[in-house]
Amino acid sequence: MMLPVLAVDGVRAFPPRVTEFTLRFWQGLASGHFETTRCDDCTRLTFPPKPFCPHCWSERIVWVPLCGRGILYSQTVVHAAPAVFRDEVPYRVGIVDLHEGLRIATRVLASDEPRLDTAVEIVVLSYRDGPMFVARPLSRAGLT
Repeated sequence: MMLPVLAVDGVRAFPPRVTEFTLRFWQGLASGHFETTRCDDCTRLTFPPKPFCPHCWSERIVWVPLCGRGILYSQTVVHAAPAVFRDEVPYRVGIVDLHEGLRIATRVLASDEPRLDTAVEIVVLSYRDGPMFVARPLSRAGLT
């Protein structure tokens, strides 16, 4: 499933550290693909993607796609942020339970406060210097 990609005129306030291993994730995200790693031994998913399994320590991992849909588990609005995000306050962050069973932390795009248990989708913000993922309520995207 391809994620929606939204162009953003600007650069990321705090770009991620891209390693040789995570390059695949960031390049895929830039084109609307959301994926992570799964252990071939214990079959558990890990997010963010890792070159080994943190559950059983196996190095037998494979890349698998994620659907990019989930449920908003928790959220808060940040008003007092680190200096690097000063120009972005207030902003909303949340915890999303993805349909595949992973729980991830991400920014939440919403003009008003979405209810907990709201269905959300992951979208890609395409900045001039690279992508970032965020969640937005499905109702806001017209997809309920």
